[in-house]
Amino acid sequence: MKKKVEKENLITALYCRLSVDDIQREDGMDSSRIKEELESNSITHQKQILEDYCKKEGIRNYRFFTDDGISGTTFDRPGFQEMERMIEAGEIGTVIVKDLSRFGRDHVFGGYYLQIKYPSLGVNFISLQENVDIGKDMGTDMMPIHNVFNEWYAAQTSKKIRAVWQNKRDRGERVSPTVPYGYKKAKKDPQWYIDEPAAEVVRYIFKLAMEGLGPMKIANRLREEKYITPTEYFYQNDRKTRNDRPIDPYNWPGTTVKHILDNRQYTGCTVNAKSSIVSYKVHKKIEHDESEWQIIPNTQEAIIDEETFNTVHEMRASRRRNTATGRTSLFSNLVFCGDCGSKMYFCASKSIREDQEFFRCSAYKENRGSCSIHFIRNVVLEEMVLETVRKTAKYISENETVFLYMYEKNHKLSAAKEIKDTKLRVGQAKKRIKELDGLISASFEQLARGTISEERFKIFCDKYEAEQKELTKFVSETEVEIQTAKQDAVDLKAFLENIRECTDIQKLTPTLVNTLIKKIEIFNSEKGEDGKKHVPITIHFRSVDIVTVPDEEEIIAAMEEIRNHPTKVA
Repeated sequence: MKKKVEKENLITALYCRLSVDDIQREDGMDSSRIKEELESNSITHQKQILEDYCKKEGIRNYRFFTDDGISGTTFDRPGFQEMERMIEAGEIGTVIVKDLSRFGRDHVFGGYYLQIKYPSLGVNFISLQENVDIGKDMGTDMMPIHNVFNEWYAAQTSKKIRAVWQNKRDRGERVSPTVPYGYKKAKKDPQWYIDEPAAEVVRYIFKLAMEGLGPMKIANRLREEKYITPTEYFYQNDRKTRNDRPIDPYNWPGTTVKHILDNRQYTGCTVNAKSSIVSYKVHKKIEHDESEWQIIPNTQEAIIDEETFNTVHEMRASRRRNTATGRTSLFSNLVFCGDCGSKMYFCASKSIREDQEFFRCSAYKENRGSCSIHFIRNVVLEEMVLETVRKTAKYISENETVFLYMYEKNHKLSAAKEIKDTKLRVGQAKKRIKELDGLISASFEQLARGTISEERFKIFCDKYEAEQKELTKFVSETEVEIQTAKQDAVDLKAFLENIRECTDIQKLTPTLVNTLIKKIEIFNSEKGEDGKKHVPITIHFRSVDIVTVPDEEEIIAAMEEIRNHPTKVA
């Protein structure tokens, strides 16, 4: 009698679950039908059915446990796990669900809970729709079959969803429904639009990155300047987010900044296939290599230009090494030995002044290495780079036509006409490849009819296949060249816009250096005509590489060439 009273005092758990996987949307299913299925399986509807059952059976001590928006193929659900903790603590005596699919869609784990764990703990289980009551041994024979069918349903739904995603990828459409911070979209419109208040923060983050700040330092700056986090922004603007609302709205994590800096979609493209899950049962996320991504350009307006994104990406790929003083150079990670190609280390310490800080070849190693020191003081390098940038800017600003002419002479594909002619040759090669397919097929037919000998057939096929192989290689390599040339044209335009502003600059900034310069080479010191030692340097600019400033005679000669060949100028 005492055990019966104790049993009655135990809680009856009413478990409810719903996820989008529970609605198998067939082709042609109209919105009213989808709405009906949603309502019939909704958490509210489940609760009503379970509560009505409790009233009918006189059960008063009950409690709801819910998981909304979580797949039944996993049992790692907050509501379910809370219920399990209370079961193991001996606080729950019965579990009731609307139907077995609400409990789960994994027949192995479902069978473990319902056929092994619950009976061993003395916990009863009731499923109303299938008329299962383990305590009364009702419906238990068919229960495993129901569980297998529920898992099969989940597997089929998963296959259909994956097929829809693959179909979207094949059509060049965006797969992920997630809209990143900085963009927004209307309810029934898949197009992304710039969300200007958030986009301004994204631009500011990239600006700070161009100045050489890492994700943690940027996060600290945003925190200090009271920028609200993306999650707080979503809550304030009634946008859905999986994250809980932050206690401190200004507490930017470094990982959030990192994700923003890594998101190529800010350049206006769509990125598909960045990750996938193992299977419908194993929800572990697998990150794919960047070479496996599908990148679709120009799908929305860009917040960050391609050049800025790539520059930041390169800067972050080669982290800057902090010195003992905490000081860094404008040129850290940009300076290389001109003789052995090794990186040059920036050397600073508390025992030397800032104007004594210097670079040395990393292969030097106090005369024990494979290279000489290649010493240059940081302040001297700053003066030399500043002077070179000014001279280059002055030359290009005053003689842009000459610069473009000289640039085109050194680039295989630069002028629009050359790109157009090359595209034409690629088109002709593709047409010939198709013709060769036809000739090979025709040779097979002739062999089958006996109109040519097997030896003659082999000669024809070998000849056709060799030509086809050569053309295929030409098409593949040339299409890469065309794409590179197109990107070079975009990069050249960006370089010209940036360098024009540097004619009268008084001081170098991190942003300017990282925008203009790709690499600086330092060579061994040599004696000049004045008898003094000088350190030669070579600056490799982004997009255009080395710019040699011509003297007056060379400029006049180039202008004469341009007058004789005006069509060769871009």
